[in-house]
Amino acid sequence: MIKASDFGKDFSWGVATAAAQIEGAADMYGKGPSIWDTFSKRSGKIKKGHHPAMACDFYHRYNEDIALVKLLGFSVFRFSISWPRILPYGDGLVNEEGIRFYHNVIDECLEQGLIPYITLYHWDLPEALEEEGGWTAFGINTAFNAFVSVCAKTYGDKVKNWIVLNEPFGFTSLGYMLGVHAPGKTGLTNFFSAVHHTAIAQADGGRILRAEISNANIGTTYSCSEILPYTQSESDVLAASRVDCLMNRLFIEPALGMGYPGQDWEVMEKFSVSHSTWRHTERLTFDFDFIGLQNYFPLTIKYNAFIPVIQAWEVKAKSRKRPHTAMGWEINADSFYNIIKQFAAYPKIKKLMITENGAAYHDKLVDGKVDDEDRISYFKLYLAAVLKAKKEGVNITGYMAWTLMDNFEWAEGFNARFGLIYNDFKTQQRTIKSSGYWWQDFLKK
Repeated sequence: MIKASDFGKDFSWGVATAAAQIEGAADMYGKGPSIWDTFSKRSGKIKKGHHPAMACDFYHRYNEDIALVKLLGFSVFRFSISWPRILPYGDGLVNEEGIRFYHNVIDECLEQGLIPYITLYHWDLPEALEEEGGWTAFGINTAFNAFVSVCAKTYGDKVKNWIVLNEPFGFTSLGYMLGVHAPGKTGLTNFFSAVHHTAIAQADGGRILRAEISNANIGTTYSCSEILPYTQSESDVLAASRVDCLMNRLFIEPALGMGYPGQDWEVMEKFSVSHSTWRHTERLTFDFDFIGLQNYFPLTIKYNAFIPVIQAWEVKAKSRKRPHTAMGWEINADSFYNIIKQFAAYPKIKKLMITENGAAYHDKLVDGKVDDEDRISYFKLYLAAVLKAKKEGVNITGYMAWTLMDNFEWAEGFNARFGLIYNDFKTQQRTIKSSGYWWQDFLKK
C-alpha cells in the first residue's frame, strides 16, 4: 500500500478548482459577464439547462471551503482568478471589489497554512472581448497581457506559484472548433487562429510574471492523453499520430522553442510553416519552471475517412468493454504512466506536476454519507502510476486532485460529480465523501 511519505517530504499535495465552476456571484460585486455566463443562457447548450450563476457559492463561502482543504490534509489550494471579475470589460476599468475578493482568498489560504497556486486563465473569457472576436482576434493578446500585469502586480508579493493557462487545447478545440463549449464557435479557421493567439499568450504571460514577481515559480497546464491506435494498421497508426499531434504536442512544443509540430499531414504542415518563422518561434517560447499535466483518460483511435480533416474516430471504452467512469472515460493507470513518460522525454522540461486528475461517478447522499469507493480505487491506481514514474527518475514535484467539491462541470452542468466533497446545489450543504476521508488518512502517512 503506497503512502504519501513514499513521494518524499518536498512533494506538494493539493486540490484544484476553477473560478467559473465554483464562485457563483456571476453578476454581482462589479463582475462582468463571461463567455460561460452567456453560453449557459443558450437553450440546449448545458445539460438540464444548468448555469454557473451560483455554482458552489464559493464567493460567499470561501472561508469554510478553504478550511475544508486544510481539514482534508492538503498543503496546496489551486484556484483561478476570474478575468471578468478583475476587468469587467476585458481591459481598462479595474474592479476593486474583485481585487479585494482575491486578496481575501489568498489571505485565508496563508492563514490556514496553505500554499496558493493561481491559474490566470481557466476558460472564463470576458464576454466583452468575445464580442471583439475572443481568442480568434489579434487584440486578445494585448488584453490578456494587461490582465496578467494587473494580477502579477497586485498579488505577486503574496503568491509565488502561478499557472498561466489551463488546458489550451481544451478550450480552443471545444470552444472554437467543435462549438460544444463556450463561446460555441466552429471551424478550422477559428480553431487555428485561437491556437496561435493562445500559444502566444502562454509565453507572454510567463514573461510578464517573470518580470513582475521575484522568485516566482511559473508553469502552465496541458490536458494530455496517451493516444493508442485501435489496430496496428498503417491507417490507424497514422490517425492516432494526427490526434497526438493536436492533443499532446500542439502547445508544449512551441513553448519549448520547437515551433508548432510539423506532421505528415497537409493541414498541420501548412499551419506550422506559416506560424513557425524565427519571429514567431521566439515569441512562442518561454522557459517554464514546471509543466502541469492533466490526465483523465487515454484515447483509442481508429481511422475514419468520413471525419473531415483529421480522419480519426475514437473507439469508446464502453464498446471495448474497458472499465470507465460515469463520464464514459476509460480508467487506465498504465496509460497515465505512459503519458507522464512521454512528456518527461522532452529534455527542456525542468519538472512536472500533476495539476489535475480525478474521476466522476454517480455519487449519492445516503443517510448523511457518500460512499464513493470507486473513486478511492481510482486514486490508488493513479497515484501508484505517479510514484512509479517518480521512482524511475521523472522529476514530478506534486499532485493535485480534481476537485475539492462537486461543481459546475462546464457543458455537463451539475451532473458530473468529481468532488472529494459532495455539494447539494440547492442548499449548498457540503458533505465530505469517503474519498475525502481517504485522502485525509493518506496524507497523514
